[in-house]
Amino acid sequence: MENRTRILPMVALRGMVVMPEMAVHFDISRRKSIEAIQEAMKEEQKIFLSAQKSIDIEEPGQEDIYEVGTIATIRQIVKLPKQIMRIMVIGEGRAILKRIESEERYLRVEVEEAEESGFVIPERINAEAMLRGLKDMFVDYASKNGKIQKDQAAQILEIQSLKKLVDEVAAVMPLYYTEQQELLGELNFWKRYELLTFKLVNEVQIIDIKNDIRMKVKERVDKHQREYILREEMKLIREELGDDDTVSDAEEFDTKVKELNAPSEVKEKLKKEIKRFKSSMNSPSESGVIRTYIETLLEMPWENSVEDNHDLAYAEQILEEDHYGLEEVKERVLEFLAVRSLTKKGDSPILCLVGPPGTGKTSIARSLAKALKKPYVRISLGGIRDEAEIRGHRKTYVGAMPGRIANAVRRAGVKNPLILLDEIDKVSQDYKGDTFSALLEVLDAEQNCTFRDHYLEVPLDLSEVLFITTANTVQTIPRPLLDRMEVIEISSYTENEKMHIAMEHLIPKQLEKNGLTSEMLSFSKASVWKMTRNYTKEAGVRQLERKIGNVCRKTAKEILTTEKKKVSITEKNLEKYLGREKFSYEMANEDDEIGIVRGLAWTSVGGDTLQIEVNVMPGSGELTLTGQMGDVMKESAQTGISYIRSVGKQYGIDKDFFEKHDIHVHIPEGAVPKDGPSAGITMATAILSVIIKCKVRANLAMTGEVTLRGRVLPIGGVKEKLLAAKNAGIQTVLIPVKNQADVDDLSSEITKGLEIIPVESMEEVLKHAFVK
Repeated sequence: MENRTRILPMVALRGMVVMPEMAVHFDISRRKSIEAIQEAMKEEQKIFLSAQKSIDIEEPGQEDIYEVGTIATIRQIVKLPKQIMRIMVIGEGRAILKRIESEERYLRVEVEEAEESGFVIPERINAEAMLRGLKDMFVDYASKNGKIQKDQAAQILEIQSLKKLVDEVAAVMPLYYTEQQELLGELNFWKRYELLTFKLVNEVQIIDIKNDIRMKVKERVDKHQREYILREEMKLIREELGDDDTVSDAEEFDTKVKELNAPSEVKEKLKKEIKRFKSSMNSPSESGVIRTYIETLLEMPWENSVEDNHDLAYAEQILEEDHYGLEEVKERVLEFLAVRSLTKKGDSPILCLVGPPGTGKTSIARSLAKALKKPYVRISLGGIRDEAEIRGHRKTYVGAMPGRIANAVRRAGVKNPLILLDEIDKVSQDYKGDTFSALLEVLDAEQNCTFRDHYLEVPLDLSEVLFITTANTVQTIPRPLLDRMEVIEISSYTENEKMHIAMEHLIPKQLEKNGLTSEMLSFSKASVWKMTRNYTKEAGVRQLERKIGNVCRKTAKEILTTEKKKVSITEKNLEKYLGREKFSYEMANEDDEIGIVRGLAWTSVGGDTLQIEVNVMPGSGELTLTGQMGDVMKESAQTGISYIRSVGKQYGIDKDFFEKHDIHVHIPEGAVPKDGPSAGITMATAILSVIIKCKVRANLAMTGEVTLRGRVLPIGGVKEKLLAAKNAGIQTVLIPVKNQADVDDLSSEITKGLEIIPVESMEEVLKHAFVK
């Protein structure tokens, strides 16, 4: 067998590949590369060229160089300044790098001339088809690429050897070096032929896409230029004929300004803008901005208003029809109407309806608009953090528009609509400005008569707008803004109220929504009562409405798929439609126990009871608090212990008790975060109970903040807490003395069956709580 192994100098190429049949120039500057060229010139002018895998390596080893390279003949050497040498080589054939013999002065390597695998001359007709196919693809590529010279392309097309043609085409294609290496390294001729044709077709497609994009861009630019020229010609023709569109638009605007019912300042501004519009005929973009601004000003209802409805009986009827309960809100609305009726105008109050989700805040505003016969516009403020949303953008900006307030007035079509600012407590702020501060002017009856929207640039009178705002809590609303509004609290609904709301409003609404009638589906009072208690846990009625909707949908399916014509929902068959009960109330303990006291808590979905447990064990005086307590609640526990230590003598507690024992306070449902000071007296009672081993009444619950001296301070959410106590079967509730007024305001429906005892100090709490 012929020995195909050779020892040759080698140059490691960076970022390029030399293919067989390729004549190429390249520059070298590395010392080892220059030495290798000089050594090759002493021998047969043969050099082995292979590409580096990474161009960043200065001293490549065998693992850093591609295995397959090219044996080339050096044809020309030119020395350039700064020790750079320019070499011209012609690729002869593939070779495989076996090992590096020496790398001291230059890379001297052992290579094996590559033997083509799988090359068998095909039948003459197949070979001719492949030859012609490759030539056709190359002609298509060369014509579209534009960088291959005609003489070079003609020489390649004269080649009749399929093998040589593949190498020649691969050599002239301007591929990235990794793609060229892929072609060079493929020793199976048929796979190399397929790879080359794939790359040729791919390159042609890329060129086609580029040309297509270039043509589309050119067409678009040409279209804009053509439109500009035509527009200029059309404008000149119209000027010659005296029939200019812009002039006719300006005249139309002039006519509308004369008919416009607006303050003189607005009319002056419009006249000035119309003059600018007439002079901006040469600039379509500028005239478009001015046109939009003029049209916006003309659409605003500057002096257009709707007359209020002063019929108190009608208003009361609407409010009663739409809502059950909410007596305070209805009373305030009727008072407002009475004042408007007597004064013929009166200041428009800014009402803020505060309450838990689902209690009907938004629907009250809608009913109020209906009662007043005013246009109603709702603006959702949830998540707004850009001041420009309220005040608008200056019209110099691209896509500028009026703010939400001005837009709402424009949509209403009158200057005295009812605007609902929904979720005002959810407004956020960032670097673009403080949105709350922007609302200060809007919601101030003394200032909003000259509200300035950045886009309108003229004062907008909001003094006759009736603003209603809604919020879940006032905690996140800044004090200056809260001071401008009259807060009306909408508290949680009682179970009786929920039942009335469901029977009178929610069930008829859901029956209509689901295509049912009262003859097809009926609910018993007991089933609605069970839904409110065991399938929902909320302050409002939103979840309850969903549950009623679920029953309606299942009923609709049952009526259509079975022979049933009527479904009656009772307490017994409710589980069939809604599944197992979702909620159960933690009822009062049956037995009096040591260290377990029932507290009362307020949550966003209503009231709840907390069972506080305390244990004492030998230790070093540590206090452990568990159950996801917030900082305020932890401080309440520490305050309770300080109070107990101060009165320890009265209860016979040893002086060193707290140094020798650890106290662990736990509130079950550890995954639910809890905070607030209202569990202060509960924790203090539980701790003292376990220390002096005195039982606490199981049928008693309490709420109130404790001080270091044992005073009991008032808390919030009295209504919700009393409802929770009642649902849990508690008979006696201890509340702070200062919350007695809140209890007096509650309906007998809530307080009935509860013994509510006001307490002023811990002594009174302990007297009522401990079992004697």
